[in-house]
Amino acid sequence: MELGRLEYLQALVTEFQVTDSTEAKEQVLANLANFAYDPSNYEYLRQLQVLDLFLDMLTEDNEALVEFAMGGLCNLCLDKTNKEYILEANGVEPIINCLSSSNEETVVSAVTTLMFLTTPRSCAQTTALPVVDCMLRFSLSANTRLSNLASIFLQDYCSPPQVEEARNLSRHTAVGIPLPKD
Repeated sequence: MELGRLEYLQALVTEFQVTDSTEAKEQVLANLANFAYDPSNYEYLRQLQVLDLFLDMLTEDNEALVEFAMGGLCNLCLDKTNKEYILEANGVEPIINCLSSSNEETVVSAVTTLMFLTTPRSCAQTTALPVVDCMLRFSLSANTRLSNLASIFLQDYCSPPQVEEARNLSRHTAVGIPLPKD
């Protein structure tokens, strides 16, 4: 018997909720993140509260779960309704926390997601001083993907005074968010 799109996504969510297998959870979350790439799934994913699932997984100790959840949010946040939901659910803070991940994919998805979430209303949060400081350090990374993405973030989403303030801050402190491992 062939399942419809909603029923199939519901089956994935249910499997994630009932399984005790870490490997199965990772596989299901990766599948959900992939389905989040298709705009025709957005309404179903909202209905099934997958955005909440992704947001909840950002604080897990399992790096794979965090990576897939961050990737799923990155895929979903281009949609205006999803973007508003993430912002209203206080999703920016856990996304910013993902900038300190040692997993390159998680960090790249977090930077991209912050770009997509930046609006006139949210920019104070998405381009807060610690984020700009982090992007300055990422822009110096030997990792080309990360340095290019951080440079775009600084150029397109931050004002010159914000960047200068972060540069001045980083001259006076050795504390910061570590770069992800290559």
